[in-house]
Amino acid sequence: MPPRTAAARTFSLFAVSEVGVLCALVLAVALFSALEPAFLAERNLRAILIIVSFVGIIAIGQIVLLVCGEFDLSVGSVAGLAAVVAGKTMTAMALPVPVALMCGVLVGGLVGLINGLVVVRLHIPAFIQTLGMLFIGQGLIQVVTLGYPVYPLPPVIGEIGQASIFFGLGWSFVFFAVLALVADFVLRRTSLGRNCYAVGGNVEVARLVGIDTTRYKIGAFVFVGMLAAIAGMFVMADLASGTTSIGNGWELIVIASVVVGGVSLFGGTGSIAGGLLGMLLLQVVQSGLVISGVSANWQQIAVGVIMVAAVGLDVLRRRMFVEGARAEPAPPPAAATLGQAPPDTSRADSRSS
Repeated sequence: MPPRTAAARTFSLFAVSEVGVLCALVLAVALFSALEPAFLAERNLRAILIIVSFVGIIAIGQIVLLVCGEFDLSVGSVAGLAAVVAGKTMTAMALPVPVALMCGVLVGGLVGLINGLVVVRLHIPAFIQTLGMLFIGQGLIQVVTLGYPVYPLPPVIGEIGQASIFFGLGWSFVFFAVLALVADFVLRRTSLGRNCYAVGGNVEVARLVGIDTTRYKIGAFVFVGMLAAIAGMFVMADLASGTTSIGNGWELIVIASVVVGGVSLFGGTGSIAGGLLGMLLLQVVQSGLVISGVSANWQQIAVGVIMVAAVGLDVLRRRMFVEGARAEPAPPPAAATLGQAPPDTSRADSRSS
């Protein structure tokens, strides 16, 4: 086998979607730490990781759903709705805390199931269905709470939210880290993950080879709904209150982050590691702009520019990879490399004639 050229190795490196995001992340950290040394302060790094843990839990579910070829715009509302429902059940209804938390998770799963059934069975576009569910969820939050935060919650909720496991990070980060490792392994190494990529890559081909595409897509909707509920309840524990603003705007942050990380909006492409690196990159940029004294209005502009640039770079990277693969010479036949004569097909041809 001939040695690979430097160009071939470069194109192979570009084929790894996480490489570009990781390079951008390193550059962003270096830039902001040079502009403002306080950027690398322990307090600031902890704040970034806490935000990533909350939104990252939802991002993991959104990545799986995007890989399956769909997306969910209602995750922020689901997070807030699950939080206030769990808070109400443990205060107004006086249910035990574990039962109340389970009610919150069931609310998220139920909303995800409705989204999945409507999108897959009724063929309503995911954009329309989940956008409508976003408004429904926001309305239900106001109906449940009458516009007031759910307070006071049982003391154990505050203890969960204020717990410090390591580096000042709590249970939300532990849950996020374990979930990320498990989800990445499942997507990369198991038949379940490969089937998700097949469903998102080409749903008709996946159906022809025997994959139950309906079950995979609905299951992904339920999965992201339950994770959105868990993230909302972690925020509720951190605040020790079920506020009506939990989850506001999370849907766009989550989708923008995972797209920056190389997860395709059209399905079949992306990874947990890449999506979470994209989320970390956006949080680093936002935090760096805050510490550098940039106006909050410019932060939104920066996020939009980064998202468009990331998609453009991803398209460029794929094009370079395809052109590099075409330019690479094809390996010679195995027989020629071993010094053997090519197989004689004249006898077979004469028999067939």
